[in-house]
Amino acid sequence: MMRRIARAPWELLKRVFGWLVLFEASNKVRLFPSAVRLRRFEDAETTRLAALLGRPPAALVATVIATHRRPEALRAAVRSALEQTVADQVVIVVDDGAGLPGLPADPRLFAVSLARNTATAGVVRNVGIRLTRSRYVAFLDDDNLWEPDHLEQALAVLEPPSAPDAVYTALRRMLPDGTEKDVLSVPFDRRRAAHEAFLDTNAFVARRTRSLYFSRLRRTPEVLPREDWELVRRYSRHHEVRHLPRATVRYLVNPGSFYTAWDQGLGPGSGAQRGGAGQGPGGRSA
Repeated sequence: MMRRIARAPWELLKRVFGWLVLFEASNKVRLFPSAVRLRRFEDAETTRLAALLGRPPAALVATVIATHRRPEALRAAVRSALEQTVADQVVIVVDDGAGLPGLPADPRLFAVSLARNTATAGVVRNVGIRLTRSRYVAFLDDDNLWEPDHLEQALAVLEPPSAPDAVYTALRRMLPDGTEKDVLSVPFDRRRAAHEAFLDTNAFVARRTRSLYFSRLRRTPEVLPREDWELVRRYSRHHEVRHLPRATVRYLVNPGSFYTAWDQGLGPGSGAQRGGAGQGPGGRSA
C-alpha cells in the first residue's frame, strides 16, 4: 500500500506530461556535461571538414548518412540514396571515426570521417547537416534502404503551397533473413508522442530550419528517449509534421537487439538504438 501511495505522484506526472517528456528532462540535467563537450567537438569538426570540402554541397535535398564500420551495408544504403527518382540532391556520408570504405564515384556524393569516434548519433548527423546547403534534409542510416521514390513521395507532400514543414513515411520492417516483419504507419500526434515513440528519422524529410539539429547528449542504449524522438518533438513545436502512409523505407530489425519492441509502445528508435553500450550510429561498436 505504501509503495502504491509513493508511486502515485509519479504516475500522475506521467499521465499529465508523458513519460518520454519526463525522461528527457532528466537526461538534459544528468547528461548536460557530455553535450557541452560534444558540441565543442562538433563545431571543431564542422570547421575542419568544411575547409576540406571547400564549397558546401548544395541541392534541393541533402541526404545525411551516418556510418561506422559497415562497409557493405553502407554501399547498399548509398546506392539506394543515389538511385532516387529525385536527382536534385546531394548525399553526404559522415563516418564516426573509423575510416571510410571505397564508395561509388558520383558527383552528388561526398564523404567525410570524424577525427575520432563519438558513439553519439546526433553529433554525426549534425555534422552532415551543417556541411550541406539545401531546402530539405533527409536521413538514412547505413543499415537501412529507401525505395526509389522515397524522396519523390516526401517532396510531393512538402512542395505544394500551404504544405507542412516535415513529412515521414511508413516503415517496412525487415528481418535479417530478408523477410518482412510488418509495416509501421502512425499518423502524427504530438500529444501521443509524449507517451510513445512511433516514427524514425530514416523516414523523415524536413525543411531546413534552425530547429533541425539532433541532441548532443551521449545516449547509451539505456538512455530513453532516443535522439529521433527528441528531434521530431522539438521540431514539431513550431513546425507542422505530417505522416504519409506509404512504406518507402526498408528498416532492418534485429529481433534480439535493444529497443525494437514497437508493439510495447517504445517506438522504432533509430539506427543508433540497436546494439549494446558504447556504440555509435546504427548500433556500431565504438
